[in-house]
Amino acid sequence: MIFETHAHYDDKKFDQDREELLSSMKEHGIGTIVNVGSDMETSRWTVEAVKRYPMMYGAVGVHPSETENMKPEDIELLKEYSKEEKIVAIGEIGLDYYWNEPERGIQKKWFEAQMELAKEVNLPIIIHSREAAKDTYDMMKAADAEEIGGVVHCYSYSKEMSRNFMDLGFYIGIGGVVTFKNARALKETAAYAPIERIVLETDCPYLAPEPNRGKRNSSLNLIYTAQAIAEIKGISTEEVIAVTEENARKLYRMEGK
Repeated sequence: MIFETHAHYDDKKFDQDREELLSSMKEHGIGTIVNVGSDMETSRWTVEAVKRYPMMYGAVGVHPSETENMKPEDIELLKEYSKEEKIVAIGEIGLDYYWNEPERGIQKKWFEAQMELAKEVNLPIIIHSREAAKDTYDMMKAADAEEIGGVVHCYSYSKEMSRNFMDLGFYIGIGGVVTFKNARALKETAAYAPIERIVLETDCPYLAPEPNRGKRNSSLNLIYTAQAIAEIKGISTEEVIAVTEENARKLYRMEGK
């Protein structure tokens, strides 16, 4: 079964058909979904949602673009959320330099704080990094991130940079962008990274793959990503699905669940 490592079913784009969509996953080969918080509100939503949906697990954390108004009490609340049975990671956390706000010092402060939280509660981290490769890697090294483990989600850097992250023991999250004709760097990374270090994701409702590019994304589109990786690597789609599911269970420490 396909393992969806990064989704945002809390998003309002799913308000009209969320129940129907999630209940259809199994019949379409989607076995497990990790819903990922991006701020305090969506982290709280995730904590509640994993109780309602049997196939759903969750991550709690604050995205770098949402750190402007973070408070120390938020770290304490995330710590409480992380103790819930089906919460399997801290994320998504990291650095995003595409936008000028919040200022980089604020992003770095809360990235570091959330990595320390992950270490304290013994959960892997989900890294969001956009146009910030060196600072992200340097901060991960400084925080001994290899002791935490996790995934660089929606990977967007070079294949050479992927080696640095993999050397820290991190997985590379690949989504629908790998199906785009102009996604040369990601295709190169997909070819370069061992299949044992790759996990499948959508980042839905964003980044729908071909042939649904531009539409609302969902985990149902993961098959296109799996097919693209299979073609790049010269292996079967079934092997991509099987190995990436095993990888995801190792990533989120869910073997046997």
